[in-house]
Amino acid sequence: MSFSESARAAAVTALRAAGCVFAEDEAELILAAARTPRELTALVRRRASGLPLEQVLGWAEFHGLRIAVEPGVFVPRRRTELLVDQALAQVPAASLVVDLCCGSGAVGAALAAALGPVELHAADIDPVAVRCARRNVAFAGGRVHTGDLFEALPAGLRGRVDILAANVPYVPTHEVALLPPEARDHEPTAALDGGADGLDVLRRVTAEAPQWLAPGGCLLVETSERQAPAAVEAFAAAGLAPRLAVSHELYANVVVGTRRRAPGETPT
Repeated sequence: MSFSESARAAAVTALRAAGCVFAEDEAELILAAARTPRELTALVRRRASGLPLEQVLGWAEFHGLRIAVEPGVFVPRRRTELLVDQALAQVPAASLVVDLCCGSGAVGAALAAALGPVELHAADIDPVAVRCARRNVAFAGGRVHTGDLFEALPAGLRGRVDILAANVPYVPTHEVALLPPEARDHEPTAALDGGADGLDVLRRVTAEAPQWLAPGGCLLVETSERQAPAAVEAFAAAGLAPRLAVSHELYANVVVGTRRRAPGETPT
């Protein structure tokens, strides 16, 4: 519905008072989402209380898609678009994609939208994330599994995966408390906490990934600039051919590891 200028001004004032840096822009999005004055008031209050804007709206923009985001689910970051772009560049004809630690399923959905008909699987340990991801990958016929990393996946995928995207948690445990309240208080700790140095889950994924990748298939993991050298070492130790992709614009670092083909081995 259309709201009055006074309602618009009130929303901006409330958001600005709550510390929202982009109060005007956020108010416009909330006004567009609200269907009644009462709903507008409720949405502004939720945002002013510290709830991430994407969880207030119920969606996040990611790689040209509108991704459904439920309360308590990790919000996809724009920097993760680098991971999607690198995957598409590395294996442009991929036919089997896995989105591990999928959260909302944004990465898998973006890959499926770009690749066209593809067999898509996603997995997360959080049932709330799994429910949300199912909504987001339904258009591609994607299947979403609940469980801890590779334990969640069907055994028949071993040795067949062309793109294994794993947006693993990589915040060191002692730094989780330093995150902005939007993440610290409203996103699952399991989606943020990567252990003592932030690389615990990355190492687990990297160690097992070669068993699941097809010849020439690749694993892609986002990490921080500080952690990138150690992440690259973990990829090499697992037998993958690693390279580091960096976007200064997105402030993003993605390690890409390709499964080397054995002599005479061809893609599946």
